[in-house]
Amino acid sequence: MHILIATDGSRQSLTAARHLKTFVDPEKVNELSILAVIRPLAAVAFADELSVTARRDVDREALTFREAATSAVATIAAEFDGWGPKVHQRIRSGSPANEIIKCAKQLEAGLIVVASGGRGNVLVGGTAQRVQNYAPCPVLVVRPAPRQKPVRRAKEAGDKKESVKPSRRATKTAANRSATKRSKNEN
Repeated sequence: MHILIATDGSRQSLTAARHLKTFVDPEKVNELSILAVIRPLAAVAFADELSVTARRDVDREALTFREAATSAVATIAAEFDGWGPKVHQRIRSGSPANEIIKCAKQLEAGLIVVASGGRGNVLVGGTAQRVQNYAPCPVLVVRPAPRQKPVRRAKEAGDKKESVKPSRRATKTAANRSATKRSKNEN
């Protein structure tokens, strides 16, 4: 089976690639392709949150879209060093969803891996959704981990419970519900 992993250079796309490794048997995978799609005439640069060079003193603005995409693809490909199958690095230009789908068809991919909610140009939710709807093979869409709500701490002075006032909207909604109940009971 040939697996296609799409990246937009976001950390979420790296998380998606790592997630694949947790449940796929590398002996069942013949080849692995890492794909980045550059949008021509894009107003926003290719997101490169992954590469080591982007984290150093190198100015992100100085990198071209292609250099940023190449760096992101190389970073994800490095995750699969020694994992098993042969890894191919691919860069395309065009509409992200269309290019991912075309590439999957050309490679006869058995699975496409995309991240939902990436910060870059490629894997914003709409692109992942289009790939999922029109892909020639199964698609693994890896969503970001849910954010945990912060735990409210007791006041430092003591363990007094804080009184919580309902918001105006909640108060109005409750008042509307009770008014509705009264009018139903009257009829």
